[in-house]
Amino acid sequence: MRIISYNTNGIRAALKKGLLDWIKTDVADIICIQETKAQKEDVDFKSIEEAMGCESYWFSAQKKGYSGVAVFTKIKPDFVEYGHKLEQSDFEGRVIRLDFGDITLINAYFPSGTSGDERQTYKYQWLDEMYDYLNTLKKTRPKLILTGDYNIAHTAIDIHDPKGNKNSSGFLPEERAWMDKFLGNGWIDSFRFMNPETTGAYSWWSQRFPSVRLQNKGWRIDYICVTENLKGKIVDAKIYPDAKHSDHCPIYMELKK
Repeated sequence: MRIISYNTNGIRAALKKGLLDWIKTDVADIICIQETKAQKEDVDFKSIEEAMGCESYWFSAQKKGYSGVAVFTKIKPDFVEYGHKLEQSDFEGRVIRLDFGDITLINAYFPSGTSGDERQTYKYQWLDEMYDYLNTLKKTRPKLILTGDYNIAHTAIDIHDPKGNKNSSGFLPEERAWMDKFLGNGWIDSFRFMNPETTGAYSWWSQRFPSVRLQNKGWRIDYICVTENLKGKIVDAKIYPDAKHSDHCPIYMELKK
């Protein structure tokens, strides 16, 4: 099972920047997209499905041009759930779940708190709700994969300037403490599991200054995490900074059968 997670910052814009050609190189069996910023009917999704030989499942925000998640998969799911039964999160199109045999994949777009205190407060609420949702789901579906843009850089090794960003949303002590709690509750960060010492491995770069990406002044805020019972099946985990269809880049994990 080869999985890509990718915040496209607008899938239509990413397609104009060569996303489809990249997908045609057979990058994965499952591609989890965050921040589609589109309704399914507004996108040439058939071209992606044909390129991959797959089906797609979309959960878009009610507000057009905002948020939204989608999954393109060659492996047919046994069950798909749109949203996670939390009103505001579902209104914003943040979570989609697919079951493949005894494995459950959750593709999530965590809220950002960068626009102000109100959204930062909601981000903390959402994190608590997601933690409880995962704990409940784990009771009946113990083998879980959580892909997505978490909008949190976990440790100093995951951000280019930890001192300068100590008061920045996405690297606040409360957010990092949530990651500690989450990973301490039976979850594995697949990239760090396979690359424990790697520095300079980032998945997002600010678009305010073009030189930021050239100088690799980034943050690692995108993750593919698995429950501990899947740890032994992880055979690869990578970041693809050379794929430049978005202000994020794709991340990758491969599980053996």
